[in-house]
Amino acid sequence: MRLRKLGHSCLLAEGATYRLLIDPGCFASGLKDLSDLTGILITHSHEDHLDLAGLKSVLARNPRTPVSADEASAATLADLGLPADAVHEGDVLELGTAVRVHGREHAVIHPDLPNVPNVGYLLADGLFCAGDAFTVPASPVRILAVPVDAAWMKVSEAIDWLRIIRPRVAVPVHDHGNVFAGWIHHLFADLGPQATTVTVLDGTPSTEL
Repeated sequence: MRLRKLGHSCLLAEGATYRLLIDPGCFASGLKDLSDLTGILITHSHEDHLDLAGLKSVLARNPRTPVSADEASAATLADLGLPADAVHEGDVLELGTAVRVHGREHAVIHPDLPNVPNVGYLLADGLFCAGDAFTVPASPVRILAVPVDAAWMKVSEAIDWLRIIRPRVAVPVHDHGNVFAGWIHHLFADLGPQATTVTVLDGTPSTEL
């Protein structure tokens, strides 16, 4: 699998038969130049994971590319005339490769705030992108997109999640504007599983993982 980070939590995953875009949010870059996508995956409706203007620019170049999203995002897109398939935990999508859906809800930011649906995607039985949650899929995970910083988490929780899932590779995401990101990468490497390699993607040519 070749993986490229397009900013924050936006990833482009490529293999021989697939080219999948995950979470094109408001901090993503280079979206309008993407073509030949076999699928677009949205974990949840927050703007840093789903930027409507950015998604429109992607679909302008990929008008036949299927969009899969949580229920709330799919409903928002439908209201704008942008078709999207609402997906749920347990679904298996065929988008040039198998994509398995795990998880149901966004992590709690505060009990007084309404929560939103959140789904994670396991791509090609290798890469897991959980969105804004610490979902643990039943299947083994080879590459894990692990959040660096968010209003809904502590770094210790991300490290504990790494220890539970034990991926071969951890790719830091959800880090826009975080001045401590480099230090947190070191914490992942030092405190995460010994067999896990932390690979920081810089957004330039795709990295083979």
